[in-house]
Amino acid sequence: MTEPAIQKTQTGKVYLVGAGPGDPGLITLRGKYLLERAEIVVYDYLANKKLLGHAPKSAVLIYAGKKGGGLHAFTQEGINQLLVEHAKAGKTVVRLKGGDPFIFGRGAEEIQELVKYNIPFEVVPGVTSATAAATYAGIPITHRHYTASVAFITGHEDPAKKESNIQWDKLATGAGTIVVYMGIKNLPFITKKLIDNGRDPKTPVAVVRWASTPDQHSVEGTLETITDVVREADIKPPALVVIGDVVKLRNTIDWFEKRPLYGKKIVVTRTREQASELVSLLEENGANCLEYSTINIKPVDDYRVLDDALKNISSYDWILFTSLNGVAYFFNRLFEQGMDSRSLGGPKLAVVGNATADELKKYGLVADLIPEIFTGEGLAQALLEKKVSAQKILLPRAEIAQEILPQTLTENGALVTIAPVYKNVPTKGRKEELREELTSGDIDLLTFTSSSTVTNFLTMIDPASTEELHELLKNTRIAAIGPVTAKTVEENGLTVDIQPERYTIADMVNAIVAYYQDSKQ
Repeated sequence: MTEPAIQKTQTGKVYLVGAGPGDPGLITLRGKYLLERAEIVVYDYLANKKLLGHAPKSAVLIYAGKKGGGLHAFTQEGINQLLVEHAKAGKTVVRLKGGDPFIFGRGAEEIQELVKYNIPFEVVPGVTSATAAATYAGIPITHRHYTASVAFITGHEDPAKKESNIQWDKLATGAGTIVVYMGIKNLPFITKKLIDNGRDPKTPVAVVRWASTPDQHSVEGTLETITDVVREADIKPPALVVIGDVVKLRNTIDWFEKRPLYGKKIVVTRTREQASELVSLLEENGANCLEYSTINIKPVDDYRVLDDALKNISSYDWILFTSLNGVAYFFNRLFEQGMDSRSLGGPKLAVVGNATADELKKYGLVADLIPEIFTGEGLAQALLEKKVSAQKILLPRAEIAQEILPQTLTENGALVTIAPVYKNVPTKGRKEELREELTSGDIDLLTFTSSSTVTNFLTMIDPASTEELHELLKNTRIAAIGPVTAKTVEENGLTVDIQPERYTIADMVNAIVAYYQDSKQ
């Protein structure tokens, strides 16, 4: 059932939305729905920026979290004022807060301010960091064989203040599991308070930083050792502390940090529109993906070749599609010419691989030919077996592309019309950011899914020499989706470490996983 549209009133409305612990997939459906309709989004440091992608492009995004040096972009009073002013202006405002708004999140204070001005509001719960940190570290915060009670406390209290809101004498032994928010700075004080008030110094403790994100890092110790463990591991906020015997179950239940690509930082160079499948599959296996699109797909300036072919489309024997973009831009132009899929009833359709065949199905068409080898050369050989000599073939493709397919077909008597339908334009910007990532030596893997991603990547980082290129990539492995892409990598003096036997995104990810599992790199 579709949710009703948000009703506009003279005064706007503020939606206080829990963003969850960090993984953008953990936001609620209600939270996503509201983000998609927001006019103003006020977001915090702990709210994953990927969530902002759900907001309309017209939405005004206001960062209200920490800046450099631990300062905040706005005081709490300033945030309250922002919400009031935009709501009074009739705007739909989403206040996006990390975790759950009402668990150590000052959400109630913001709502109290809205009530003062009679501003309508709604609160959407979020997955709180305490349960997420424990779950993603493999720790059940309750377990019938260990404890039936849990307490959430803040570790942000000032140890120097005269009175504490926390009754340490009751807490120390009164709760089976204790989860401490914002407790890293005061960890020595917290552990001492618990031990002094009767908690066993040998009680297991886990500290989880950036829970549920690719940067998650967990350490373990006991009440008497965890301060030293955290210091040695250089654990910084944001982190949560889980105290109790349930921490013992981490060795059995830990799943997030045992995924095959956990801790691997991988650069994805596909177009931003097409990167989602590769990124999602890599992230499912634990990778930390950095998206640096090296290709910007644009329509060609001149469609006369394709337009002439479309006027006489029934005269063609075959139409060949060698990429997802080729399919998309071909049909965009087809529709602009007042035609649709019914116009393609004459020619047979051939594609370079399964992904392109799936793209074709979106337009209600099934490929007549898919080669066993997913390359231009493989498609050419499959077509030659169909005896295409003297047959008319239309090839909608990139403005600049590999020539082996049309060349092979032409040499064997086919009449090939090459119709450019899109062009690859190198992206601009983020050069220095990418170079810094490579210089740091933290990038484990580069992924290339086409020859153009390779050449455009090299243009993007702009090495002064081959020596500098090798220095930038000395700690980085390279994965290529197939032999054509691999050849381009090697022609530029680099080595391909990973290449799947079948040239699909899924097989590429499987090959990456196998590489790191086998080599324990």
